[in-house]
Amino acid sequence: MNPQLFSQSDAAAFAQTGAKEFRYNRDLRITPAARDTLTEAGIKLVFDPEATPPALPARAAGSPSDEALFRSPEAEKLKREICDIGRRIWAREYCDGNGGNISCRLGPDRFLVTPTGVSKGFMTPDMISLVDGKGNQLLGSWKRSSEFTTHLAIYESTPEAFSVCHAHPCHAGAFAIKQLPPPGRLIPELEVFVGQVVVAPYETPGSPEVAASIRPLAPKHQSIIMGLHGLICWGKSVEDAYFKMEITDAYCRTCILAQSLPGAASIPCDKMDDLLAIKKSLGLPDNRYDLKPASLCEVDPWETLCGNHGCSSPVTPANPMRDTGPARATLPPEAEKLVQLITDQILASLKK
Repeated sequence: MNPQLFSQSDAAAFAQTGAKEFRYNRDLRITPAARDTLTEAGIKLVFDPEATPPALPARAAGSPSDEALFRSPEAEKLKREICDIGRRIWAREYCDGNGGNISCRLGPDRFLVTPTGVSKGFMTPDMISLVDGKGNQLLGSWKRSSEFTTHLAIYESTPEAFSVCHAHPCHAGAFAIKQLPPPGRLIPELEVFVGQVVVAPYETPGSPEVAASIRPLAPKHQSIIMGLHGLICWGKSVEDAYFKMEITDAYCRTCILAQSLPGAASIPCDKMDDLLAIKKSLGLPDNRYDLKPASLCEVDPWETLCGNHGCSSPVTPANPMRDTGPARATLPPEAEKLVQLITDQILASLKK
């Protein structure tokens, strides 16, 4: 006989009984999250071969067709892919602790979702749950992420979204705490593979309000910075959603580094059509396909990036719609006199 699973939700329900001891035998398999929940509640776990397994509380259950779908080869492949992406997110330091979450479509109104309370770098396929389009967990012994409701906002508003990836990469996070969108027209890869990155206003993570703030943005933007929170991206595959995140954070990092260097340049306006043509040929969505070149360059990227946000780079474009070479740094008159005096003294000493 297969062991009966005792999950985190089962443990939480058992803790509500007020019992101080939990006795179990070999017929009961306790998940790590359930053990933690019992321990934190001050309940002692006692192995007893003669113990009668406790009656488990009723829970939402998937139909036989859900069970078949959840155990299908396609589902198992996607579970492994989600775990692999989780390890990549963790390895790149895109999340700390148990932060971040990943999901993907498995069927009509059915989704695979990562667990709550688990590091994304150490997930295993058995931790992935099956959830319906209302957020109800149908199958899986590990509790699904509480932020899946935000993912649902993307799936509901954007039918072409197959997977959603959310994490807290530091460089995109820097823009998140400034609530500042990274500027465009600085690196071709962002324009082609991601497009415009926007910022959603801050709302409490996992709340209906944060889902509502993401819903109208998703159809036009595959990469969305969540104000004072993190980054959420969608893609046509699990890996594609992750790629959007990786490209966005690399771009944000480059922008931050570039602010310390003199000069200002950007992709010429008349070259933007070429990049959008490449993007369109790849079948990637973008809300700028019908815009004229002038409309693509209404905002100077360096004014957006530096503006009133303390940029130390001397940005002095004569025309914000025209690229410029390196800007020349100028010194206060007193400093220039001092430099000239020192230069004259050095030249005089060399003539002796």
